Amino acid sequence: MSSKPHHSDSKGTIAVIGERELVIGYRLLGVDDTFIVNGGDESLKTMENLFFSHKYSMIIASQFIREYLPSLFRKKIEASIEPLVLFMPQLKGDIQEESISSLARRVLGINIKY
Repeated sequence: MSSKPHHSDSKGTIAVIGERELVIGYRLLGVDDTFIVNGGDESLKTMENLFFSHKYSMIIASQFIREYLPSLFRKKIEASIEPLVLFMPQLKGDIQEESISSLARRVLGINIKY
């Protein structure tokens, strides 16, 4: 009989969903579960599948995916800690300091000052 607490099998497993550039970057870092999407229903369905699969402790998603998520689902995943869902700024153009500091504030609860 195991004395382990009942948790999902997601410990330490990461999934990445987003545009090609983001996904390839994480593949190069060794993340195996990566999903290239181009928006629309594909983005929503893939995000729902990842979120409700209970396979992942963290889902890293491109910021553009947020606009394809219904409001209630977006609020649910933004409040979730298992899996933790991080929305990364798109890699095109300049990444603004506000997006990085707001991400740190939301995820880590800290303020980053430059």
